[in-house]
Amino acid sequence: MPNPRLANRYAKSLIDLATEKGQLEAVYADMKYLQAVCKASKEFVALLKSPIIKNDQKNTIVSAVTKGKVSEITSAFNTLLVKKGRESDLPEIAFAFIDLYNELKGIHRVKLTTAVAVSDELKKSIEAKVKGGQGFGSIELETVTNEKLIGGFVLEFNNKLVDASILRDLKDIKKQFSENLFVQQLR
Repeated sequence: MPNPRLANRYAKSLIDLATEKGQLEAVYADMKYLQAVCKASKEFVALLKSPIIKNDQKNTIVSAVTKGKVSEITSAFNTLLVKKGRESDLPEIAFAFIDLYNELKGIHRVKLTTAVAVSDELKKSIEAKVKGGQGFGSIELETVTNEKLIGGFVLEFNNKLVDASILRDLKDIKKQFSENLFVQQLR
């Protein structure tokens, strides 16, 4: 069960510790790595959430997955999570850490969904438009392709949504026809 308050508390503590030790950038890179591992491997996330697997086995597996790829602080943090029985919250903690880091550094997350892959030149153009239009200092642009959009794009940032897709236009037209406004005007 997701627990955002718990994830934010652990993430805040880890940010404070990393800042105090002067290793904030290294721990940020570690959290990006852990987030990527959790996104790529459903089996890893299932392992973390499994009540059947004992904590010492989970600790061994997490250490094997992260050995040589994360800093000492992150390794110790992962061990602490397993010891406290909070390893199932690791994906959510990593996400919360990245959000807190972005907030601390003034980085805004922008998600661009298109029907086809976008070129690097177009990505830079969109970044410049969003920066200029919204007054953002720096942007972390995530691109996603979704063929169901047919064409156009969907842009998400700061809990705002700009939907300029063909799919939305078609849904709007379908809604207008289902309401049948035009037949009443003919009478």
